[in-house]
Amino acid sequence: MTIAMAQNDIMTQNDILAQNDKCNNNFKGEYINFMDLTYKKTNVYKVADKKLLDEISAYGEGYKKFLDNSKTEREAVETTVKMVEAKGYKPLVLGTKIKKGDKLYYNNRGKNLLLLKVGSANIAENGIRILVAHVDSPRLDLKQVPIFEKSSIAYAKTHYYGGIKKYQWLTIPLALHGVVVLQDGTKVSVNIGEDDSDPIFYITDLLPHLSQEINEKPVSKAFPAENLNLILGSIPMENNDKDAVKLNVLRILNEKYGITEEDFLSAELEAVPQVKAKDVGLDRSFIAGYGHDDRVCAYPEITATLETETEQTVLTVLADKEEIGSEGNTGMQSIIIADIIDQVAQSFGVSSALVRSKSMCLSADVTAGFDPHFASAFEEKNASYMNFGVTMNKFTGSRGKSGSNDASAEYIGHLRQVFAKDNVIWQTSELGRVDLGGGGTVAKFLASLNIDTVDLGVPVLSMHAPYELISKADIYQAHKAFSAFIK
Repeated sequence: MTIAMAQNDIMTQNDILAQNDKCNNNFKGEYINFMDLTYKKTNVYKVADKKLLDEISAYGEGYKKFLDNSKTEREAVETTVKMVEAKGYKPLVLGTKIKKGDKLYYNNRGKNLLLLKVGSANIAENGIRILVAHVDSPRLDLKQVPIFEKSSIAYAKTHYYGGIKKYQWLTIPLALHGVVVLQDGTKVSVNIGEDDSDPIFYITDLLPHLSQEINEKPVSKAFPAENLNLILGSIPMENNDKDAVKLNVLRILNEKYGITEEDFLSAELEAVPQVKAKDVGLDRSFIAGYGHDDRVCAYPEITATLETETEQTVLTVLADKEEIGSEGNTGMQSIIIADIIDQVAQSFGVSSALVRSKSMCLSADVTAGFDPHFASAFEEKNASYMNFGVTMNKFTGSRGKSGSNDASAEYIGHLRQVFAKDNVIWQTSELGRVDLGGGGTVAKFLASLNIDTVDLGVPVLSMHAPYELISKADIYQAHKAFSAFIK
């Protein structure tokens, strides 16, 4: 292709306008405006009428309540079970026959939940509509032998879970959530810090007057993980010289929960931010909260599943352990999702392989919202913007798309039609600029079952921080997208 052009081959602006007018019948007899050939993202608030604004606001209120009641994966499952039972869902028993019209849930060990709504459509032709999100979030887990005393202060040692910036967890109010299984098998629920009358927990930082040496270290090394210790107390037990403060802490725990130190061996206790979800900004357009990643996608999946009338069979999965690779029997690498698909297929005398090949999945996970304060981390044309709707990531991974499910053009083409039909406002993005970093989702595990899958989720600012930020407009568009998909 030659670059040089003769002068008389160069079109002026007037020539272009004239040519545009001549295009009236060039394509199916329809007028062509050349500007319609370009792609532009849509700001939800620039096209929203009062009805949509009211819906966005009301939906945000419901989400905040869900988030505050679901600070751990166990609590998210418990909260969701209450929601679905109120809508007539019953426990699913593995190995039993499933029939049309069934609304079932399978509670996998209290940390992974699968919702099944069986429609009238032929699953041999239509497969299953699958929605997947995870309900675990970055946090600080108590170690199995956590309590120690030093300088007359009792502490609890922690082991961080998922990808965190350690310094963000210093000097913020923390609450302790989880379960302890006692020697006799009794399971005790623990929740300390959320009630206004409760104490909170705290991790100290060094004052700036003495932190010159720390300031010179890279952030990754300046805050050792072994120093992320929660303050438990400082009052010594009477008539004890050795570990008197530790003993007093154990006495308090024993009186309140019946716990001994050995019971921590069979405990899952998580230190999470004590703060509640709150509106942000004078216009209240954002929500700050702990655990947006990925409960901001789980909640619209749940509401879409419960509220949408559909003939399709719908399977909605709330998974555990995504933040550490989706491992274990409650993560998305567990065979439980394949087992339930098999059970559905067998109940209707259909090949499970055929059902999976006809099924479609939205892997709902958050993506990085564009932050102008850190613009160099993004490639702006392919970034996700706040208030511009739910975001599709055709691929995630890192570097050369490593570890990614790169969804097909055909599947995305299908979803474009689905979203257009229901006026869903959506956008596409990549997770930052190429070669900077990257991240993975559960999409590849669904795709490995021969199911068409793509990532679709809500953009987040300050992702993985103890207090993240999302747009009310974006989460509502996620609800609309999931509803359109399962219809």
